[in-house]
Formats: sequence, C-alpha cells, structure tokens
Amino acid sequence: MKIAINVPFVGKEEISAVTSVLKNGALTSAANQGGKNVQEFEKLASKYVKSKYAIAVNSGTAALQAALHALGIKEGDEILIPSFTFVATANAVVSTGAKPVFVDVLEENYTMDPNDLEKKVTKKTKAIIPVHLYGNVAFLKQISEVAKKHNLKIIEDAAQSLGSTFKQKHTGTFFDLGCYSMYPAKVMTAGEGGFIVTNNKNLRDKLLMIRNHGMVHGYDTKSFGLNLRLPEISAAIASIQIKKLPHFLKIRKKNAEHLSDLISDLQIKLPQERTFEKVNWYLYTIATSKRNKILKKLNQKGIGAASYYPIPVHKTPYYKQKARLHVTEWAASRVLSLPIHPKVTSKNIEFIAKSLREILNE
Repeated sequence: MKIAINVPFVGKEEISAVTSVLKNGALTSAANQGGKNVQEFEKLASKYVKSKYAIAVNSGTAALQAALHALGIKEGDEILIPSFTFVATANAVVSTGAKPVFVDVLEENYTMDPNDLEKKVTKKTKAIIPVHLYGNVAFLKQISEVAKKHNLKIIEDAAQSLGSTFKQKHTGTFFDLGCYSMYPAKVMTAGEGGFIVTNNKNLRDKLLMIRNHGMVHGYDTKSFGLNLRLPEISAAIASIQIKKLPHFLKIRKKNAEHLSDLISDLQIKLPQERTFEKVNWYLYTIATSKRNKILKKLNQKGIGAASYYPIPVHKTPYYKQKARLHVTEWAASRVLSLPIHPKVTSKNIEFIAKSLREILNE
C-alpha cells in the first residue's frame, strides 16, 4: 500500500479539454486579454472567490512576482514575510530587487505573528506578505492594523489556501491583491499555473501588461513585464478543475475529520479551525517532538507523510540570516503532514491512524 501526500485528481473531462486545445492548435495567446481558455478560467476563478478580476499566470511564484511589480516594489524596499513558508515567497521578493525581512509565526496555526510583524517594520518597509500556510487563514485583522498604522500594502500569499475562508470571505480577497498556485500537488491544478485576484481595475490592467512583456496591443511595451502567461492547455485543465473544487474540498474535510476523530487522544498537536474559519485542508499538519522517528516509520509503511518545512527560509544557504524566530524553529523541527487528499479512502485514513498510534506506543 502506497499513499502519496498529495496527487492531482484528473479525470476524462480534463483529458478531453486538453485534446480539444491541441486539435484547435491555439496553444497560447499574446493578446492582452489572453486566449479563449485563459479568459474562461479567469471568469470562473473570479466567480469562485468572489473578486471582480482574476489574472491567470504560469505559476504561483509568477503571481507573487507580478503582484509585487504591480505595486511598484523596487530595489531597496523591504517586504515582511514569514520564514516558515515555501521559498517561493522570498524568491519572488528578491526577483524585484527588494529585500525579504523574516517574521516569526504563531504556534496556533503556523501563520504570521502580528506582534513580531510590528517589531520588524522599518522606514524601508513597503509591503507585507502573509502566507495562509497549509490552508490555515492568517490573522488578517491584526496584520491589517499594522499595515494601516505604517501605511503598508498587503499581498496575500494564498498559494496553499484556495477555498479557505474566514467569515465566509475567501483568502486572497481581503486586500488589494491575492495570489494562488495551481501546482499539481495543490487542491486543484492546471499542471503548472497560478492566478492573482483583485477588485482594483488599475491593478488588473497593470497585471495584464506585466504578464505579457508590458504590452497592450503588441510591441508597444508600456511597462516592465515578463512572459508570465498561462498556456491554453493549462487554462483548459484549470477551468475543469475549479468546477470540481467544491467536491474536492468536501472529501478533504471528511478525511480530515475522520483522521482527527481517530487520533484525538494521542500526545500530538492536531490542526484545528478557528471560530469563523473554514480551511481547505490542503495539508493536515500535526506537530510532535518525535517527528523524525514518526516520519521515517510512516514512510517505511508506504504512507507518504512529509515535513513542510524542515528548514525555514532564513536558514537556507542562500538566505542565511541571523534572526530570532523561536516559533518558526520550533515548528520546523516538529511539523508533519499526513495524506488526506481526495484519492485517500476511509480505509487509508484508518491505516494511517493505526500506524501512527503503533509508532507512538513503541
């Protein structure tokens, strides 16, 4: 028995959509509005998260890059981000010439600590990028208060939280810009891809140029831009997947609740939703001081448990910074994610729970 940590759930509809694009022959479009499938996906995405606009790009990293450029972030600016995240958040900042300044996280749900955030603000700070890690919603009210006090912009890194809500409002839609990923391991996929949402038409127009070499009508570059376009094949897959997303999330929730019921008595920290919060259960993440032992033994049993992220960004060789991020380092040494994606069956959940119990009781 092998149970992967996360796998794409692709069916006949996606295969048919890809075949249709290939037969049509229009595999991409350099038009300002994008190709037919890109435009269709953008309509579906904005409708799903309830934003005015969605701008499709070719990765979650590209979404963050484009968002930073749209806000005019430049060399010398400082951007406040958590260190406990995938390195893409920091890489996107560095790609603009700006400097990432690392903020600690909360033990409660591994998202940005508003108190530490306040301490890291300087005259050079221009924006904050809270990350909704594992699908958990960051403490946006408190983060917003810091931003307003210091006149800072906020870009939500919702790469892992598509479908997560707080007080029925989608992550990614609380501030000017929200960025999502459609990598194969996420809650829905485009193969590779991402998108940005906004209610601001000016920002939307900037983003359309940024994703397409700064052009509007072709060869009329009006701003800095890159080729961040989403191919038509990827957009066709995404258009099918986003229609299936509510069903995917329903299964993830069911699996998460089943697993919690089976292991609630164990001496480990379980993931929990806050009041008014609905997470997408992208990753079911526990914390235990016996993480390394458990991880090794679960993997030996064919259970694709994984640690996200054992090395915080500020401790990687490229970013190596001296920073006092106590909770970040605590979490990095203890967190462990367990499979609950839509292909995980009830029997799989019971096997995971039984295996975890046996390992802890050894």
